[in-house]
Amino acid sequence: MKRLSCVLVLMGLFSCKKDKEEQCAFVPDTKRIAIDLQIESLEDSVSSITTKTQLVNFLTHHPVLRDHFFGRAGYPGDSIFINELYHRFTSPHLDTLLMETHRVFGDLSDLKKEFGQAFANIKYYYPDFQPPKIQTILSGLETDLLVSDTLIVIGLDYYLGSGAKYRPNTYEYMLRRYKKDFIVPSVLLLYGIDPNFNKTELIDKTVLADMIAYGKAYYFAKHMLPCVADSVFIGYTAEEINGARQNESLIYVRLIENEVLYSTSHQIKQHYLDERPKTLEVGEKCPGRIATWTGWQIVNAFAEHHPDKTLPQIMDQSQANGFFKDSKYRPVKK
Repeated sequence: MKRLSCVLVLMGLFSCKKDKEEQCAFVPDTKRIAIDLQIESLEDSVSSITTKTQLVNFLTHHPVLRDHFFGRAGYPGDSIFINELYHRFTSPHLDTLLMETHRVFGDLSDLKKEFGQAFANIKYYYPDFQPPKIQTILSGLETDLLVSDTLIVIGLDYYLGSGAKYRPNTYEYMLRRYKKDFIVPSVLLLYGIDPNFNKTELIDKTVLADMIAYGKAYYFAKHMLPCVADSVFIGYTAEEINGARQNESLIYVRLIENEVLYSTSHQIKQHYLDERPKTLEVGEKCPGRIATWTGWQIVNAFAEHHPDKTLPQIMDQSQANGFFKDSKYRPVKK
């Protein structure tokens, strides 16, 4: 009866309650930090390809795009690979994508500004950080992002938003993240989960370890874009994130009751960590990946209880169980 009543309560409480105004995270003073940002726009180059020879020359000149962004290894032979890309890049649909890309992104000035500030913030916390080169391109709605230490490739056509004529072939709840404003936050999340920034114990296979790792990635990204709304990073609607905040203690109760934290079950991870429209095990309206959101709140609690810890020191905390205990995370009912 206790479990049933908890589910019914959560079903009723995950509603569009008005949440208090969200605050920025700490905004570092980066006035003296110079960032040499290099953005190479390749979308017009791709759309102007008219022969296979031109395509081969383009790919030869950009081997990272060829091998990793367009995935040469996934094709059985060079001719099949070239034929597929040639068909894609000479399709009349690409002209529409190019036109809409120019409409949405213009001269890329907004993107440059946001990346420049984010990289300056990273350099504030990590002085040795060297900004990667950025390339923008049309992928034909096949690939969204490629992120490495030295290069970021952005398939701009993936991020045209709800007004676009053509959109990526994915679930509706995921489509809302494929818009212009999510590009830089998504890159920062990928940086935040990278072992270069986020230390973890690979031997620990518990849900809790994954929750802390994801939570640190969100914490990292939020501090690099301190005034971007939490809902943008986590990909929740305003209703979903307000519901999560209002019911944080009840979510935690469900995780404890269902013995989620220390489970190593692949199925449990699918239910609570993986991409899903809802976490039905918690409540009918509870958004997916709710354990990753809870992990973020655990990291926030750790930071609040350890104000002497810098962001790099928090990111270096690799022992998940000790991190959880030191966070003193025990959300109270609101």
